[in-house]
Amino acid sequence: MTDIEKKTHRLSQIETLLLDSPDGLTQSELARRLGVHRSTIHRNLVDIPIPIYQENNRLYIDKEAYLVNLRLNLHEVLFIHLAGRLMTTHMDRKNPHAASTIRKLGITLESLAPQISRFIRESANTFDNESKRPDQLYTHVLEIMTSAWARNRKLLLRYRSHENGPIKEYIFAPYFIEVGAFGQSLYAIGKIYPSLEFRTFKIERVTSIELLDEPYQIPEDFDPEVLLNNAWGVWFTDSQPVEVVLKFSQNVAQRVKETRWHPSQTMIENNDGSIIWKGMIAEPREMLPWIRGWGAGVEVLTPENLRIELRDETLKMAKTYGIVGE
Repeated sequence: MTDIEKKTHRLSQIETLLLDSPDGLTQSELARRLGVHRSTIHRNLVDIPIPIYQENNRLYIDKEAYLVNLRLNLHEVLFIHLAGRLMTTHMDRKNPHAASTIRKLGITLESLAPQISRFIRESANTFDNESKRPDQLYTHVLEIMTSAWARNRKLLLRYRSHENGPIKEYIFAPYFIEVGAFGQSLYAIGKIYPSLEFRTFKIERVTSIELLDEPYQIPEDFDPEVLLNNAWGVWFTDSQPVEVVLKFSQNVAQRVKETRWHPSQTMIENNDGSIIWKGMIAEPREMLPWIRGWGAGVEVLTPENLRIELRDETLKMAKTYGIVGE
């Protein structure tokens, strides 16, 4: 093996070791593991083609700048493209990272499938064109939240729960970032300190964010699928889920049957073509936007408080449109 080949192999080994060492490594530790002098590692670090940084004499890979090598076939690329297209229908803000991802996918397909490549590159424009509103704070919050999640570092964030509510301060450890399917929003799920309670923060409502030099660990048994199993979207509770029973009219029954809306759902078709839909939901009020979307095609049978809330809302709408008197 030539000296150049040895150096190339060593640079690859350094990259592998740093990727496998979330707590970082010193130059001396790298030298011992690779069986070379510390000065050799010092010289190699100048030429290493990956982004690294040093903190307290320990070397780390810059996870935000590191480019992951990923090989995808045509069908896998198409899936990511479709996922991106789906995201555009739920996000109203520009996302330069999403646009860059889709453009890179398009470029990689240029020689393999030029026609598909062109459409994918053009669809990337939907993430950063004028149809999406710019929001630098939103992008910044999402970037810092992602960095904290990748580095296992706590955050200091300030958050406004409601439009006119007070801004509160939290020490937060992100465990998961989830898409709100019906609210055009992203949510961070994790624990707040010192209470260690699980909380969900809507990214758009974070007014400021700061990465702290305080580590945390996500337990190996943490499973977001289990946590959100009974949630309609991102709301979860420690209480038992509530049975929601809806009656869909014949006019919308076929559309309802075409989709599995929740893991717990069951459906019974009536003789008149209507459907009784049942599901065990952590927080039924989270379903309200979806239920409203069916208009007169759905009736809430239980729980009673959800039925009353929609009934009262319907009466207010009837007054608004002059259908009934004040």
